[in-house]
Amino acid sequence: MADHIRIRPAEGTWTVRAGGAIIAETTRALELTEGTYPPVIYFPREDIAMALLDQSARTSTCPHKGAAEYFTIAAKSGPIHDAAWSYPAPIPAAQAIAGHLAFYPDKATVERI
Repeated sequence: MADHIRIRPAEGTWTVRAGGAIIAETTRALELTEGTYPPVIYFPREDIAMALLDQSARTSTCPHKGAAEYFTIAAKSGPIHDAAWSYPAPIPAAQAIAGHLAFYPDKATVERI
């Protein structure tokens, strides 16, 4: 399982934009690669405008990361449902992403600036 997940610091400054607002900006992002999936950038909660996110009822479980919770972005143009997710208590192989959120690229713009 440890070979399936790789987590490392994502170099540079990363942002998340959605609904015309900057949701997050950090120099402390983590890049998670899982098998053959594209890399995912995880943002520390402290660097996210959490006031713009509402936890949704959706949950899921990943055998390699644990139980996930989801968040809806409260944008001025209307809610962007389940746009972000987090693993509040990931399994040991993914412990580094505890306290971080990731965003779906089709619901928010995640980019290195």
